[in-house]
Amino acid sequence: MTRQHTVVDSPYGPLTLVATDGVLSGLYMPRQRHRPDEETFGEEDSAPFRETIRQLDAYFARELTEFDLPMRLEGTPFQRGVWDQLRQIPYGETRTYGELAEALGNRGASRAVGLANGKNPIGIIVPCHRVIGSSGSLVGYGGGLDRKQRLLAFESGTDDALF
Repeated sequence: MTRQHTVVDSPYGPLTLVATDGVLSGLYMPRQRHRPDEETFGEEDSAPFRETIRQLDAYFARELTEFDLPMRLEGTPFQRGVWDQLRQIPYGETRTYGELAEALGNRGASRAVGLANGKNPIGIIVPCHRVIGSSGSLVGYGGGLDRKQRLLAFESGTDDALF
């Protein structure tokens, strides 16, 4: 198993991209709650990330609303199910933890959905920022609630008021 990484600038701070055997397996923000130790990121090499960087640039330029990248999401079957549901949330929309639990066929699994959401290894591209509390409140985001608020405002087109 070969790992490589690179760091790219974004409007939300530097993003560390990680590839495992040439396939995107991580996108981490500074001070992210479940960010792995940097020693696990492998050698620095931007080659495996050309398309990821191109799509991120297009997303931040408001030219792309849906990512189309090969990804290697490593987690439990339940976590991968949650992450698959995250990718179904359209750009500019949100879902609650309860709605995701119901979509997975287990209405009582909201808390487990929240835990899996928090361990999403590919932030932004697998849009865990689009999940909110049942009251509509911004709860839990491994990259920080301020960043979650800014990403949601960006996608809804109301971000001008935040800068």
